[in-house]
Amino acid sequence: MPSTTRRNHRRDTPPPRTGNSEIDVLRGFLDYLRTSIAGKADGAPEPQVRTAAVPSGTNLLGLLNHLTFVERSMFLGDDVTDWQATFQASPADSVSDVVARYRDTVERANDVLDGCTEPGAPVPRPGPARPAPSIRWALTHMIEETGRHAGHADILRELIDGTTGR
Repeated sequence: MPSTTRRNHRRDTPPPRTGNSEIDVLRGFLDYLRTSIAGKADGAPEPQVRTAAVPSGTNLLGLLNHLTFVERSMFLGDDVTDWQATFQASPADSVSDVVARYRDTVERANDVLDGCTEPGAPVPRPGPARPAPSIRWALTHMIEETGRHAGHADILRELIDGTTGR
């Protein structure tokens, strides 16, 4: 556990100022949270970044790995058969590998979303995939999912090395 006298404070970033459309607002808040959680893991020290800090086994790198799978499932149509397994990053993956994979997945998801202008339309899926939720539902769910895990990440990063802030 970090010393209470040593604090690494990141400058907080205010919530986004976004466009006027519903999709612009939802995407603005989602991107804000995506940046926040990637920043929590980026530069976190090994092995603490993958060490469980709570009885559930949750660890910082696992949260980011999980969100990568959620993004891929929601926006890229990937099928995930074992959600629990997504909470653990491969031992062969470095922190920078997991962060880069998350950022790449977000970029690919945003490429899909760039073509979406109607909030009630389904998320485009490649091939004959499972039924897709509406863009509105998918963005709202991803804000909830990413925000929830970003909160967990805030606490875990502070426990690792005292770093706080967004």
